[in-house]
Amino acid sequence: MINLPTFDDVSAASERIKGQAHKTPVMTSRTVDEALGAQVFFKCENFQRMGAFKFRGAFNALSKFSPEQRKAGVVAFSSGNHAQAIALSAKILGIPATIVMPHDAPAAKVAATQGYGGNVVFYDRYTEDREQIGRDLAEKHGQTLIPSYDHPDVLSGQGTAAKELFEEVGSLDAFFVPLGGGGLLSGCALATRELSPSCKLYGVEPEAGNDGQRSFRTGSIVHIDTPKTIADGAQTQYLGQVTFPIIQRDVDDILTASDAELIDCMAFMATRMKLVVEPTGCLGFAAARQMKTELQGKRIGVLISGGNVDMARFANLLTS
Repeated sequence: MINLPTFDDVSAASERIKGQAHKTPVMTSRTVDEALGAQVFFKCENFQRMGAFKFRGAFNALSKFSPEQRKAGVVAFSSGNHAQAIALSAKILGIPATIVMPHDAPAAKVAATQGYGGNVVFYDRYTEDREQIGRDLAEKHGQTLIPSYDHPDVLSGQGTAAKELFEEVGSLDAFFVPLGGGGLLSGCALATRELSPSCKLYGVEPEAGNDGQRSFRTGSIVHIDTPKTIADGAQTQYLGQVTFPIIQRDVDDILTASDAELIDCMAFMATRMKLVVEPTGCLGFAAARQMKTELQGKRIGVLISGGNVDMARFANLLTS
């Protein structure tokens, strides 16, 4: 049996990251409220350090390292946001960091990771196994491997975003959270069930990569090939051994959004809310728009997971 983290772990993480992670703003839009017929609260993790929620879990995990672990260093694998989060957290804590990244990762995310002092090792996401590469590096150099989502300390840290949201706005009727490997969703689930027990909690993943939805509905983890989607932060192939049981227990449903819907949401947020949001960060908003009829008169939370996107790509997506 896996010893699953609890809300107490989220609370402890909240204290651990205080003074390092930003308490990100909650934004509203009269236009969105009128369009959905609901009161919508956006938790803007695009304003988090390094531009995404991932800093919360990374700093929480690394801050628990022993002196021996800190000296040996950390290794992680990531398409970008976890890479930056680990590199920045390691820099703050004085820990050497090696990051395994796909060779087609967004240039801005690679540059930021290296800028934070991370030693980047590239791989082909379609032909190579990043987890195996990470394990091999950790074993060879005596480093500690911190996965991007399937780790109790990582997901507990991610859950602090939801904790902050509920503490600021109170209970909600529904909450939409982006889903890749499940670190963010499972952490948010722990906070949701504690602070707003009756809230409907939805994970949202790319239509092209609905492994989470299939896993949730069949009751066992489904593995898929790397999905081809603009939501690079959610190009995971399966949920984790730690994240899936929490999602299965505490989440109400898993929804999907198409790339076209994500682009439309990116354009809306940029033009009407003046927010730069990466495709993955739009998953929750896209699903909320789909459920307009069911959300009438409700109080809704939408987690914007990040804003790390190359400006050239951002412009291209919005004009193509």
